[in-house]
Amino acid sequence: MVRFCKLVIYFLFLYSVVSCKSEEGILIRGEISHLESPYILITYVSADTLAIDTVNVDVKGKFNYRSHIDTLTTFSLYLNNYESAAVIFADKGQTLKVKGDALLPDLIEVNGNEINNDLTLFKTENRELLTQRGQLLFNLNMEAQSDTIGSKSMTRHDEIAKLQLLNHELISQAEEFIRMNPAKFSSLILINNFFMNSDNPQALERVLGYLQGDVTETQFAARLRFYSEKINRSAEGARIPYFMLKNKEEKDIYSHEFNGKYLLLSFVSTAGIESRETIDLLKEAYKEIDKDSVEFMTIYIDSDIYPVEYVENDSIPWTVVPEKRSWGSDIVDAYNVQYIPFNILIAPDGNIKVRNIPAQGVAKAIRNSSED
Repeated sequence: MVRFCKLVIYFLFLYSVVSCKSEEGILIRGEISHLESPYILITYVSADTLAIDTVNVDVKGKFNYRSHIDTLTTFSLYLNNYESAAVIFADKGQTLKVKGDALLPDLIEVNGNEINNDLTLFKTENRELLTQRGQLLFNLNMEAQSDTIGSKSMTRHDEIAKLQLLNHELISQAEEFIRMNPAKFSSLILINNFFMNSDNPQALERVLGYLQGDVTETQFAARLRFYSEKINRSAEGARIPYFMLKNKEEKDIYSHEFNGKYLLLSFVSTAGIESRETIDLLKEAYKEIDKDSVEFMTIYIDSDIYPVEYVENDSIPWTVVPEKRSWGSDIVDAYNVQYIPFNILIAPDGNIKVRNIPAQGVAKAIRNSSED
């Protein structure tokens, strides 16, 4: 599966920490290798406004950056034409040091206050896992850019399986850190990094339950709790959220129209190897199902062109929805779709039966449920 990378920073209100002082504002000193351009972009939110600064770097990847802030602020450093990023937490008067490799952004170390120090310690303790994951993500990205289907397909599937195992291990390590440090703000950051975009609402609810002390009263903790409640509304076993869509012919489609039937919602891209493979596998599954008791619906959500031209090439025999609002659409938000392709199987009683079900497993899952 292709992960749709979405870097979302919510830290508009954070608590202050103790660290060393600089004479004027905050100072970030950095040295980052494998930069492809002589500058980086730094963004942060100030007075509800997104500030963007261009910072020059020398041939060794060194840079200095100063800024004036009044409270703890999140700075995002975008590297190599936005292909990677690092996040820094800084309060007024602090000096922060940044060091790492642009090709392995998850391992970029930041020091200078308690939050950054804690997160850097977590990275250091899990360096091997993060390095393996970073290399796999790089390989998958290169393969996706080549956009070819051939002998490498099995290798790619093996890499995806290995990536899932690495993510599972990192999530376990993050949970242990949070459990051992329930009153630290760095635990909130790890929850955001490892549990916000996972398809496991129970895990998110569990780690939020570990938190103690002042961090539980922050606005950021409140946002995490709100998000937890939201994803539980589209979790397995939950009643399906309402939707109203328009198909290729602009006909309205309502969620209640599928009551009493199995419904397979398939969120895909207009391009990309994984989405094409998913469509092909779903076509095979569609041949096996009872058309009177099962319906499929494919939703294209990432095209800037409307109507979606690639739909015609797919020759899909079931309902197709070219979603005009793409990732900003209501159904993507309501069903907590974080990446594509992504399949959701809904039971005849209107409850979500399986999230992220593999396309090749859809027909079997329906048969097994019908036999129960």
